[in-house]
Amino acid sequence: MSATAPILRVQNLSARVAGQQVVEDVSFEVPAVGVTALLGRNGVGKTSTIKAILGLIERKGLVEFDGHRIDNEHTHRIVQRGVGYVPEDREVFSKLTVAENLRLAERGGAPGRALVEELFPDLTQRAAQAAGTLSGGQQQMVSLARALLNANRLLLVDEPTKGLAPLIVQDVAVALAKAAETAPILLVEQNLQVVRQLASTVVVIEGGKVAFTGLAAELLDDEALTTRLLGVAGAQPQGKAAGTGTANAGGGNAS
Repeated sequence: MSATAPILRVQNLSARVAGQQVVEDVSFEVPAVGVTALLGRNGVGKTSTIKAILGLIERKGLVEFDGHRIDNEHTHRIVQRGVGYVPEDREVFSKLTVAENLRLAERGGAPGRALVEELFPDLTQRAAQAAGTLSGGQQQMVSLARALLNANRLLLVDEPTKGLAPLIVQDVAVALAKAAETAPILLVEQNLQVVRQLASTVVVIEGGKVAFTGLAAELLDDEALTTRLLGVAGAQPQGKAAGTGTANAGGGNAS
C-alpha cells in the first residue's frame, strides 16, 4: 500500500441498533499517520460509527482497511488484521486483576509490552489488584494498555478522557501522543484542548452525515464554525493545558 494512501476509508456508511438507524450516511478517510479526531454534538453517531467500522453493530456501506474491504468481516477478523479498540467507558473486566485484563488482550506475544510498561508504570505495581477497584483514571490506563500491547496498524479510541480529572486527562493525552508514533489513531473526543493537542485532521458529523473534514486548526481557529458545528467555541491554541478549563464539544457522553 502507498504511504500516502489512507489506512481507513469509509464510504456511505449507515448503521442500525435494534432496528433504529444510528448512522445515516457517513464518508471519510483516515490518513496512515497521526491522529484524526471524529467530532460532533451528542447523539450524532460518533460512537456508533466506530462500532460500525468494527462490525459490532449492523451496518451497510463500504469500510476499507489498508486497501481491503472489511465491511463483511466479523469483528474478530478485523481485530486480527491489526485494528485496536479502546471503548467508551473503559469496559475493563472488573473482577479480574490488572495482569489478567492485559493477558486476555495479548495477541502474538504482545510486542508492545515494553511500551505499556513505559507509559503506565503504575499498572505494573498494581498487577495483582482487581481492575474494578482502580480509580477511573487507572481503569482508562488499563483500557489503553490492552490496545497498545499488540502491534496494531490502526487504533480506534472512543472518549478516552471522559469523566477524568484534569491531571489524568493530560496523562492520557501524553499516552495517546506516544501511541500515535506507532500507529494512526481515529479518536472520538469531546475535550477540544485534547483535540488541538493531538489531532492533525478532523471529521465532524452533523445530522447523520459528515459536515466538515480538514485540518484540526482550520476548524478550531474558526470560532463561528466550531460553535455552529459543535455548539462550543474552539479551544485556544495557547493557554491552559489540556483538561484545565477546556471546552467540551457537546458535553456529556458521545454517541
